[in-house]
Amino acid sequence: MKTERLVQVVLPGIVAPEGLEIRHDAVPVAGRGQIVIAMEASGVSFAEQQMRRGRYYDQPPFPFVPGYDLVGRVLTIGEGVDPSLVGRRVAALVKVGGWASHVLVDADDAVLVPDGLTAAEAETVVVNGITAWQMLHRRARVRAGQTVLVHGASGGVGSVLVQLASAAGAKVIGTASARHHDALRELGVIPVDYRAGDVATRVRELAPGGVDAVFDHVGGRSVIDSWHLLAPGGTLVAYGSASTRDDTGSKQRPVLKILARTWLWNTLPNGRRAYFYNIWAGRALSRTRFRARLRADLTQVFAALRGGDITARIAVQLPLTRAAEALRLAESGTVSGKVVLTRD
Repeated sequence: MKTERLVQVVLPGIVAPEGLEIRHDAVPVAGRGQIVIAMEASGVSFAEQQMRRGRYYDQPPFPFVPGYDLVGRVLTIGEGVDPSLVGRRVAALVKVGGWASHVLVDADDAVLVPDGLTAAEAETVVVNGITAWQMLHRRARVRAGQTVLVHGASGGVGSVLVQLASAAGAKVIGTASARHHDALRELGVIPVDYRAGDVATRVRELAPGGVDAVFDHVGGRSVIDSWHLLAPGGTLVAYGSASTRDDTGSKQRPVLKILARTWLWNTLPNGRRAYFYNIWAGRALSRTRFRARLRADLTQVFAALRGGDITARIAVQLPLTRAAEALRLAESGTVSGKVVLTRD
């Protein structure tokens, strides 16, 4: 019988996608409270694009295995773990380490994937779905009849956001390049071409009184424009700085500038609120509470996926050993949906 081996994609430093390395090792052994997941699907997100440039806010030192999330079957368990988990399909948010054939995680960090969803389908809404759900429902608290603006509406998080917002009864305006507009219209989104000129002016034409919430992953000048597009009592949720992906210098500076702006804006007596969303917020203070909230929210997202409120938008599936090609494709901006890595 052939012994399973661990296959990992390693990011050795600031390299082009072709600089990713494939390494082999022994499959990890689960310790107390841990499980080993046989990865079936792991996504390529914007975080990995930043990490390979050394631009992600709190990435670990090189070398490391990227991969923000994964879905797979529980292969082995450690002491103190429910034996019924073996063989079950689970999802896990890990920040790094997901691009591997076998991933060791704490059992409490695994969320069961409901029957009826494939691994790739579930993978499309792990980090993207949790992010979208928490920003929409926990931060902005969007309600039926409100109007929201989603930047990057055809992207990983944005595409889930617009669907969840529509399901909540909101009117949705979404920025995207023109080639994605027909797909957005099919989702009930009013598209705005961010390359065609003054986005703020176009949004004001569509929502003269302002929008009730803006979700901004662009950073830089876009965050300032987003703030000024808010209606009285509106909420800005910033969650990235995509516009500075290729910059040099401090990787913390763009985020710190957004944090400073949100702090300042929240001191103004106009009823508007601004937040910088961090999916890991609160984990250091209460790991138990963080896990419970993540499990509850991802369960809601999986239910929305099974119920048809959101769809799994898979751009392409490629084997783990073709991670360089997958990363290059994700960075090209030419695909719609999630680029998913699978076990060879």
